[in-house]
Amino acid sequence: MIKFTVVTITYNAAAVLQRTLDSVLQQTYEDVEHLIIDGASTDATLSMAEAYKQRSDQSDGDHQVIIQSEPDHGIYDAMNKGLTQASGDYIVFMNAGDSFPQADTLEQIVHRCGLESLPTDDLPGVLYGLTDIVDSEGRFLRHRRLQPPAQLTWRSFRQGMLVCHQAFYARTDIAKNLQYDTRYRFSADVDWCIRVMHESERIGLPLQPIGCVVANYLDEGATTKNHKASLRERYLVMQRHYGIVQTFLLHCWFVVRAVFRR
Repeated sequence: MIKFTVVTITYNAAAVLQRTLDSVLQQTYEDVEHLIIDGASTDATLSMAEAYKQRSDQSDGDHQVIIQSEPDHGIYDAMNKGLTQASGDYIVFMNAGDSFPQADTLEQIVHRCGLESLPTDDLPGVLYGLTDIVDSEGRFLRHRRLQPPAQLTWRSFRQGMLVCHQAFYARTDIAKNLQYDTRYRFSADVDWCIRVMHESERIGLPLQPIGCVVANYLDEGATTKNHKASLRERYLVMQRHYGIVQTFLLHCWFVVRAVFRR
């Protein structure tokens, strides 16, 4: 059976965390490892996490909850801690406030992608799905504007981050060797996804679409709150992977497109 590692990064996240915890606990798929990597929260985050772990331990499913709380050097440092500990076949980052849209989301991923019939060595390098945007109460706001193509490649992110981080499932054996670049404060997830896709293609593993919504994304994340700084970083990430000239020309096109959409 395929095992999923879900990593949730928290820091003083009590206001939005419960929905995420409930979402993972309610998954009908059996083999789930949930790593809660906390940055030494001072609010009720840890007590909520411990209560959730007790509920999970007492349930009939095969969900394992592991909680780690200590100071870190930012969200991507915490994500690297999750990568190091992950033991599943696939890893996905579902942060505080984000959630699975259905109780059978992980089951749908396994069945839609035919994972149960594949040898471990033949598993796709990346599974990617669609995302809906929700508010702080978990209410649907809209479908995510950027959508992945039917055939994603590592070059596809020239058009922007077409797959939301929470809808990006990476093979853990690949991901562990490609840790987040903590020099980036807001866009290391974009850089990481590109590198995971590039490595998957290099070793001949497909990037497989899931074909349905697999994540509800909270509208107010760190990137949203630091929009301009995030855009500057993403430009640097794109330069790193796609070159100076091509990145400049693509952003000129983005500006023109935005003007004509008004």
